[in-house]
Amino acid sequence: MDQNLQDQIIKVIKEKSSVKQDIFQETRAAFCMLKDIAKTEADNLKRAVLAIDKRVAIEFNDRSEFMFELKVAGDLLVFQMHTNIFEFDGGHYIKKSPYVLHNEMRSFCGLISVYNFLADSFKYYRVNDVGYLMGRIFVNKETHYFVESKNRKITIGHNDFGNEKFTAEKALNLLQTIILATLEFDLYTPPYETQKEITVSEINESTSNINIQTGKRLGFKFQFEDEKGIK
Repeated sequence: MDQNLQDQIIKVIKEKSSVKQDIFQETRAAFCMLKDIAKTEADNLKRAVLAIDKRVAIEFNDRSEFMFELKVAGDLLVFQMHTNIFEFDGGHYIKKSPYVLHNEMRSFCGLISVYNFLADSFKYYRVNDVGYLMGRIFVNKETHYFVESKNRKITIGHNDFGNEKFTAEKALNLLQTIILATLEFDLYTPPYETQKEITVSEINESTSNINIQTGKRLGFKFQFEDEKGIK
């Protein structure tokens, strides 16, 4: 046995693998907190909306340990926690922050992704429909976090990685901001050129399985993308 190599292995496990276990636990705790807050917010919104229009559905669905859904009117938000831990490349802005430069292990993070789908895509089993990534929440071993999104409204107040921790107050604000951004993110008519042809087999299938993609992304761009020229 090469004692030197074994010592190196143990060193890496101690310095990195154990930290990753800590990050996983912190991320799961943050995810569970967000899930509980989403359930409470769904109940509150449901009571308020029923007084306005009983046709508008607000529903919370706990799908698994690492996934839950929040249906708001015609939209379905899917919150998913990844079970792995991630590091950022050297060019990422958080790698240059004093907070990370003081301790490079702080840049290792767990990941919670939030996707926006049309609720009808699931209701009618339209498997070709597309969802849109509304944001990604990164949480490290010290519960410090930041949010990535192409919608600036979602990141406001949630991008100070060196100072902010993922608290219940922050989680509620982030959830409500994402819900509002989702409701403002309208479904636009797809470009005519993408819809002008259809096969006989497609038209003969049930409408729930028709092979035409539907998604908010078609024909839509965030203001941020327009400003940056992103296509």
